[in-house]
Amino acid sequence: MIASRRLEFNRNWTPERLARFRAILESQFGEAPPFRHSETVCFFPEALLDRAARFGLEMMQELLGPSYEEVSRAAIPEAYRVPNEASNPLFVQADFGLDEKLELKLVEIQGFPSLYAYQPVMVDAYREAFALDPALKTFPDSITPDLYWTLLRTAIVGERNPENVILLEIDPAHQKTRHDFLVTEQKLGIKAVDIRDLRKAGNRLFYPRDGKLIPVHRIYNRTIIDELERRGIALPFDLRDDLDVEWAGHPNWFFRLSKFSLPFLKHPAVPRTTFLSDAGRIEQPSRLVLKPLYSFAGVGVIVGPSQEQIDAIPPDRRKDYILQERVNFQPVIDTPFGMTKVEIRIMYIWTSAGLRHVNTIIRMGRGAQMGVDFNRDYEWVGASAAFVEPL
Repeated sequence: MIASRRLEFNRNWTPERLARFRAILESQFGEAPPFRHSETVCFFPEALLDRAARFGLEMMQELLGPSYEEVSRAAIPEAYRVPNEASNPLFVQADFGLDEKLELKLVEIQGFPSLYAYQPVMVDAYREAFALDPALKTFPDSITPDLYWTLLRTAIVGERNPENVILLEIDPAHQKTRHDFLVTEQKLGIKAVDIRDLRKAGNRLFYPRDGKLIPVHRIYNRTIIDELERRGIALPFDLRDDLDVEWAGHPNWFFRLSKFSLPFLKHPAVPRTTFLSDAGRIEQPSRLVLKPLYSFAGVGVIVGPSQEQIDAIPPDRRKDYILQERVNFQPVIDTPFGMTKVEIRIMYIWTSAGLRHVNTIIRMGRGAQMGVDFNRDYEWVGASAAFVEPL
């Protein structure tokens, strides 16, 4: 969005630099990236990202009030109500797009970690391969790389021995985000563990390592409940058990801070949203977006649904869907294949001083949504990074 930076990048772009970017990542991980990376970074004025970060904090103030705390308990399915819930979400993501007036509009907010470890690695690869100006910032505020990893280590490992801290996933070696897991292990010394490999004895959990069962004292949770259910995975323990374990990102916040939150937000940057069960007569459904509450990566989302698609949802399931005002997000990044839309993900960590913006992820797309499935046939789309012109 900084015209001079955009023009310079596009003019100097070469296939060789892109190949260099991909080679840097492949050399670090021993394989090509398992998800699509854009052929370009994005350049933003610092004021825009500062405003997005402020909006996210304002929304969180609404959602951490006592009224929402009480009502959001209904968002947690009975089978997944984990005890000893943390009073605050440890990780928060707020996704924004830009409307016709280039005003920020919320896409989604979630209390679940994203690619915290991988994003700095991807940023460094972009910077090196494309010889980007070292004066351009990628971390917000006064955060340095060292401080960033200190904040992440404090959040994930806490005061525990890294050997007793695990990153918990389903089949982590084959997830598209596995490179994030590898960097997390390299930087923090914790192991990614398949949730099916855990063992329970009494109220304690153990994981296998080097032929031994190692006690688990703290869990960095990356397990998506939707995937557990879709794959019919039976767990070796009950999430409702009162376990002697700390959660680095308590699982209940996956539900409490999610699409379920959107109808309760009154912030001007939040499109009008209602639960389908409360919608009554729906006028012009093509101007809305229908979203299941707990799907991931855009699964089940219908942009501009027909009345027939809405009517097909059984009455007892309507509470599990929202209808959101459709926002026409504007393409703002000039690429050789046309103007392209961006989604700005503001990443927060709850620190001793409260919620703090620590990093930013960018996704680019020209499809109906930003997900991979909606942008398969496009170039200059996918995961990217925000390079910021300082104020």
